[in-house]
Amino acid sequence: MTTRPILGPDLSERYNLYRSAIVRGSPQIGFSSGEGMTAMEQVAREVLPSGYRFDWTGMAYQEKQAGSSAYIAFVLALVFIYLFLVAQYESWSIPFAIILVVPMALGGAIAGLMGVGLELNLYGQIGLVLLIGMAAKNAILIVEFARSRREQDGEPVLAAAREAARLRFRAVCMTAVSFILGILPMVLASGAGMFGQRSLGITIFAGMLAALLVGTFFIPGFYAIVQGAREKAKARLGMAPPTQQD
Repeated sequence: MTTRPILGPDLSERYNLYRSAIVRGSPQIGFSSGEGMTAMEQVAREVLPSGYRFDWTGMAYQEKQAGSSAYIAFVLALVFIYLFLVAQYESWSIPFAIILVVPMALGGAIAGLMGVGLELNLYGQIGLVLLIGMAAKNAILIVEFARSRREQDGEPVLAAAREAARLRFRAVCMTAVSFILGILPMVLASGAGMFGQRSLGITIFAGMLAALLVGTFFIPGFYAIVQGAREKAKARLGMAPPTQQD
């Protein structure tokens, strides 16, 4: 037997049974992960020799596969919440007074991410879906009382909205503040997985803060607008307006 020394790698990386090389990167501040992936794909097409291919793995693969499905998830979350509220209130219009507060929470979340220089990654998108339900929960606490005072006690729409806001303001603050404080450890996370935790935490933290500080004061107005339009529509259709019950 004759032996001869040769040189070779200690580890040979393979991907889908092909020999491969791993390239890890992250976008510069101010650019999203999607823009970074597009730039890397463009460079790969320009510089890789014939016969070479590139593919994504890990979080980049999941993000690429998801594509625009995140927007579908947002729309479906809104639709499901709206339909649940329709079944709860037995009305097609009252749920709009609750859904209208959601854009404020989402706007606060986006502003929070931009303020700290983070991108809207997969964790942030999950936080946005969660915010839809949390913002709606705060609005339900006020709208439910306003609706009860209007339809059962026969109070004027504006008076019912003001009284509901006064009675439920403390409850809304307590639930929102407790949730915000509970998510604070994720906002201040450090160590392994800190970027994912911070993306999710800051999204929910900023969104709930916006829903509390801004949305809470708009919810009574939303109810008054929707309820007023609802009663005017019923009057045009010849349906009796709500009366005071004994």
